[in-house]
Amino acid sequence: MRVVLATVAALLAAAASQAQSAAPAPPLRQCGICHGRHEFKVVARDGTVRPLFVDETVLARSVHARWQCVDCHADVSAIPHPPNLGVVNCQRCHFPGNPVGAPEDVNYEGYVKSVHGRLRAAGNTKAPLCQDCHGGHDVHKRDDPHAATGKLRLAETCGRCHLEQYSQYRESVHGQSLLGKGNLQAPTCSDCHGEHSILPPAETASDVSATHIPETCAACHGSMAFNTAFDIPINPVKTFKHSFHGIANELGSARVANCASCHTAHQVLPPSDPRSSVNPANIPATCGKSGCHEGANANYARGRFHIDPSSRDSGVIYWVALFFKILTISTMVGLIGHIALDLAKKIRQRHGREARGE
Repeated sequence: MRVVLATVAALLAAAASQAQSAAPAPPLRQCGICHGRHEFKVVARDGTVRPLFVDETVLARSVHARWQCVDCHADVSAIPHPPNLGVVNCQRCHFPGNPVGAPEDVNYEGYVKSVHGRLRAAGNTKAPLCQDCHGGHDVHKRDDPHAATGKLRLAETCGRCHLEQYSQYRESVHGQSLLGKGNLQAPTCSDCHGEHSILPPAETASDVSATHIPETCAACHGSMAFNTAFDIPINPVKTFKHSFHGIANELGSARVANCASCHTAHQVLPPSDPRSSVNPANIPATCGKSGCHEGANANYARGRFHIDPSSRDSGVIYWVALFFKILTISTMVGLIGHIALDLAKKIRQRHGREARGE
């Protein structure tokens, strides 16, 4: 009898264990027992407050609405769960050929090599992960106006870490056009810096390195149609490339002035704005920066910038260029004519000698 009871007990224990291991993950309503309360939070030893409230209505509007909490928080197997959960790994779903239909065009390799990825690998917990930019529970498609990485919200997202740069950008012609007027042609952070493969400006491969900035700015300002739409009367890229600065830049000089050297990187303002680095009153300070034309005086502001010799607006330079163009063409025509006449004479002389039998 004891043997039978022991056997039954063992079978029941095994069944219970199997049932427990096969038990479904905690559904959202169970997580909401704690995370559904607005006041739910933890306070770190340094006094930092971390809110843990999850708004189910926000989650319901996100692209992850049909997934359970544990699909992302994979280390939760029972409630209550351990206090220190691991970081959510987005690669569990976002990989080429994934079976759940998640977007596959995620540049993880680029992120690992980026300035953000390197800092994270070095132990800097403030360096952003996927969810810091794309959102944790409010992830949306990029073209959704609620998306944290959408065109109209990206600068604000980056500004949570890069406060000074965001403040300058908001006041710039780019920020005012995009954020103030909703003009989607105006650039936001990723248009200049890239997305996942962001590198520091000191690295040559960076889109905003000293040697690459003109190329980056040319993506917009290389088009005269684009410039005309924004009341820019000249082609700044073409005129820069024809200047001493532009030629030196093309030859790989990282010391010579580039677009950002004069216009600044984030606080780009029109020359008419007194705060602008290219306002006539500020030109001496801009050109006289350390490593450039130190000691620059007010005469620098009297000169012309972004000169196009083919435009009459360039004044005397246009006429000088036109004179030399006419002189060069006339000289070449004269030389070619002289050679042609000389050649014709020699041909006639040769035919004459042949006719005389000489």
